[in-house]
Amino acid sequence: MRIHWLQHVAFEGLGSIAGWAAQNGCPVTGSRMFAGDALPPLANLDMLVIMGGPMSVNDEVLHPWLIGEKRLINQVIQAGKMVLGICLGAQLVASVAGARVYPADHQEIGWFAVEKTRAAKEAAVGRALADKAEVFHWHGETFDLPGGGAHLARNRVCENQAFAMGQRIVGLQYHLETTPESVSALIQHCRHELVKAPYVQTATDMLSQPNRFRALSLEMDRLLDYFFSIHRTPKMAE
Repeated sequence: MRIHWLQHVAFEGLGSIAGWAAQNGCPVTGSRMFAGDALPPLANLDMLVIMGGPMSVNDEVLHPWLIGEKRLINQVIQAGKMVLGICLGAQLVASVAGARVYPADHQEIGWFAVEKTRAAKEAAVGRALADKAEVFHWHGETFDLPGGGAHLARNRVCENQAFAMGQRIVGLQYHLETTPESVSALIQHCRHELVKAPYVQTATDMLSQPNRFRALSLEMDRLLDYFFSIHRTPKMAE
């Protein structure tokens, strides 16, 4: 399974996804959108992973490369390939699918639980998601569900935490790939966002429990295992 990933800022990498790909023999290539890297031909990838970033999907004037990125995401979706959008990546998938992306009522930064919806229990990818899990967040925007999308996860801060479109496209508002190193990088570069607010944790709180990262990595592995199984299964009508 050939993975191509889109990076929006230098300090947000693949996290634990890189280790999973290496262990499972999946070649990984990437495009640094902020640096003007070329986008890949569709024939060169089986799965597109779209990472997070501090910008908005609506910032096309500030970041013109968002236009080409959205075009690629649409092409990948239309080609029936697999897509995993994380945080900004999920918002980009939702936007490409015609949904609105807009400021949330609250910033959500730190460790907060999400729970699986009833619809997730009926979706194929739902079996790869825990009924309830403490996951890592760093976002200030949210999105409406794309038309025909399955609502997978929610919490009291943000109703639309995850969605699927068919069996091959998943968007996560939260981060499952997070490692201590990636949290430290976010804190270093985005510390100005750590203001006193109901759902914003301190830097110390975010790094204080290493066991959280181990559990999170297992959640990421289960979701990637799901995509790997889809890749090895002949395409079925969805």
